[in-house]
Amino acid sequence: MKRILIWGTGTIAREVLSNGICGEIIGFIQTNKTAQVFMDQCVYGIEEIPEEYDFIIVANSFSGEIYDICQRRNIPLKKVIFLRGIKRQEGYCNLSEIQNILGVKNYTNYCGEFGLTENSFFVDDAKRYRELNTRSSFEIQENYMWPVIQEKYAMAGSLGNYFWQDLWAAKRIVQSGVKAHFDIGSRLDGVIAHLLAAGIDVTMIDVRKFPAEVKGLHTIVDDATTLHQIPDESIESMSALCSLEHFGLGRYGDPVDPEACFKCFHNIQRKLKKGGRLYISVPVGKERVEFNAHRVFYADTVVKSFSFLSLEEFSCAAEEKIEYNVEIHKHDEDLHNGEYRYGLFLFVKK
Repeated sequence: MKRILIWGTGTIAREVLSNGICGEIIGFIQTNKTAQVFMDQCVYGIEEIPEEYDFIIVANSFSGEIYDICQRRNIPLKKVIFLRGIKRQEGYCNLSEIQNILGVKNYTNYCGEFGLTENSFFVDDAKRYRELNTRSSFEIQENYMWPVIQEKYAMAGSLGNYFWQDLWAAKRIVQSGVKAHFDIGSRLDGVIAHLLAAGIDVTMIDVRKFPAEVKGLHTIVDDATTLHQIPDESIESMSALCSLEHFGLGRYGDPVDPEACFKCFHNIQRKLKKGGRLYISVPVGKERVEFNAHRVFYADTVVKSFSFLSLEEFSCAAEEKIEYNVEIHKHDEDLHNGEYRYGLFLFVKK
């Protein structure tokens, strides 16, 4: 029986284990070690990886980082199976052996990730379809093949952080009774769609161009750092979901400015009228910048940055669930290890 180390302790690792691994799990690896034990097995940091193992299965979304770590630390890639999060098949690539180790469900997901059909259900299903089909216009033709592998054992949908943050904000905004709302850079196909469906007019500012005009959606294409487009004390309801942490990092074509997000925090407070409500979401945990992707904030940093507002609620979304009314310092030492935590803040202007 193969001795397996799992690199990851988040949602993906749990999913992989629930699907079944054909081998002996001898421990888990965390890129930034925060636990000693996971699922009754030892957790190793990257400097503690035992020498006696047959394979490492990388079961989180940060395979690119882990690939680089393996190269820097001379961890043999011929013993590493990357499940996802990397653009090409890397590491150990013997599909027959990978299939034996991963089992049917995990191997199917692996094939879907890398666009493979070899040894998958797809070949057998196509053969069976050809045997049963009697309609000439619906015969399988090679030039119309469109293999979809990854949905065979998939859930009916995802309850990830975006789902929870958008639902959390939309419910509170709708329940507040406002007829017009202002937003900075949130998801069009998330909270903005929810609000428009509820008949709330939305004015949205984003540094990126909008794809099309939508009834009830008013758009401003501009840098939102200063909010010079909006009169002071004019906003009754405002949101910014997973947008403010990107300000000033240049990722979306905005000017590089380490203070940009904090400038925007200050200006948001100026634009809200007394009693105005603000709904924001940012990654929370051990404070840092992961250039040029985003910043991760201590929750307390966010609260202190909005000193002219009163915090009404602090909740968190992570690992496909939401945690309501969290103590402000609870997750201060969290590092992602494949699963970011989003802090959900509801403020009211005093």
